[in-house]
Amino acid sequence: MSATSTTRPAGPGLILSPGPAGHWDSERVSCPRVLREPDGRWKMWYYGRDPSFDRRITLPTGRCGLATSDDGVRWERATGPLTMGSVFEPHFDAARFDSSHVGISDIQQRDGLYWMWYLGGDRTPVKLGTLELVGFPALPGCAVSRDGLHWLRVEGQYRGALLPPGRPGEFDAFMVGWPQVIRWDDGSWRMYYHSIDAKQVYTLGLATSDDGLRWTKRGPLMGAGPKGRFDDRGIATRHIVKLGGRWTMFYEGCKDIGKGFTVDRQIGVAVSDDGLAWTRLDGPAPDGATLAGSPHDSPLWDQRLGCPWVVPMPGGGLRMYYIGSHEREGGSELDGVQQIGLASSDGDPLRWVRHAVATSQAP
Repeated sequence: MSATSTTRPAGPGLILSPGPAGHWDSERVSCPRVLREPDGRWKMWYYGRDPSFDRRITLPTGRCGLATSDDGVRWERATGPLTMGSVFEPHFDAARFDSSHVGISDIQQRDGLYWMWYLGGDRTPVKLGTLELVGFPALPGCAVSRDGLHWLRVEGQYRGALLPPGRPGEFDAFMVGWPQVIRWDDGSWRMYYHSIDAKQVYTLGLATSDDGLRWTKRGPLMGAGPKGRFDDRGIATRHIVKLGGRWTMFYEGCKDIGKGFTVDRQIGVAVSDDGLAWTRLDGPAPDGATLAGSPHDSPLWDQRLGCPWVVPMPGGGLRMYYIGSHEREGGSELDGVQQIGLASSDGDPLRWVRHAVATSQAP
């Protein structure tokens, strides 16, 4: 099955598949970031791409768009003002850090504005072993909007980015990716991000700021778990929320399967009292995962999982929006189909059940 096949894998949990031909997300949809508005309406920003997007960019990023919902389960795409209906896209200026691809990683609403933190890369080819890639190093950016459709970039100090890549040999030299920003009780700001180092270990990093604009890196926080665990190659995308008085991190764990950069990906949980020292919790799925992917020999849509986003619900329940992929063997996330799913919990962060719902394809 090719990534652009019109017959897409399905199964429990699936709520949003790639869009119709001619739409900005007709090849893939990924990384849902969801807000429930005060009036009860739901909005989901996510990234994706169409088949014409530059194939040298092997991340699933590209452009960003918006979908809306009355219940957070059935979604309708909103038509944005940019290319093929997107709401956020690479910058036209080749000198900027985000001129080749962008992808949302965090969304918040404060002071009458939507705040988006995202990652982006430029158009300069780089060598990674024998591969020539475009879009690295991926770096963090910020944008604001009044309506969620029209966005204005907040200019960072590093060709528009909020942080530069690390120096050669540092853990974040390859990328400062997928930022999530938290305003701390003392008024300071923290940015959590991840990178991959020369040993192909995914590592969680931290930067801090007094004003949310000028940032200082504080170094790595958490890397690979014990050998054989679902996260023995480290931590990638994540969502950190406060539950029951302590910080809870839902994260994409990467597992070594002996195929270089190709890893298995499932979702796990860690907790912290201060947001700095984290303790992994063992979930009920194999190798300590909390939400496991479907068997790799199955036809189901979510064999590999990632990009968790958790929404607390009235009554104490939780919803987790996530991505699943049905991947062929290959060296890139483009070798497969990425779609968006939903799981629910009664409030226990370690136990989740996939929703049994139909896929929304509304343009």
